[in-house]
Amino acid sequence: MNQYETVFILTPVLSDVQAKEAVKKFESLLKRFKAKVVNKEDWGLRKLAYPIQKKSTGFYYLFQYEMDGQNINPLELELKRDERFIRFLTLKLDKHAAAWAEKRAKRAKAATKAAKAEV
Repeated sequence: MNQYETVFILTPVLSDVQAKEAVKKFESLLKRFKAKVVNKEDWGLRKLAYPIQKKSTGFYYLFQYEMDGQNINPLELELKRDERFIRFLTLKLDKHAAAWAEKRAKRAKAATKAAKAEV
């Protein structure tokens, strides 16, 4: 099993419910291809570096997962067919990148806990 990281951008015209449905679709695709989700992050609405499909913002999401390499192409094909996903990038993580991603995920979880404790 290889470790992968996919960042995708959803179109900003989606409502919160529609955006959550798109994320659930991605998660169900991962389950269908027998992937194990290691980490997922919602980066929220961000400004794009350049307009894509006449849109200047998008909802960013990051998923880290373990999956067999032969399932990447069918997974990406499903993303290309869905109009809600305006861009995506999938990277295969080597051992150093995987270790760094794990540290980043732990820091993000600690920051989230600290923010909830302040409220």
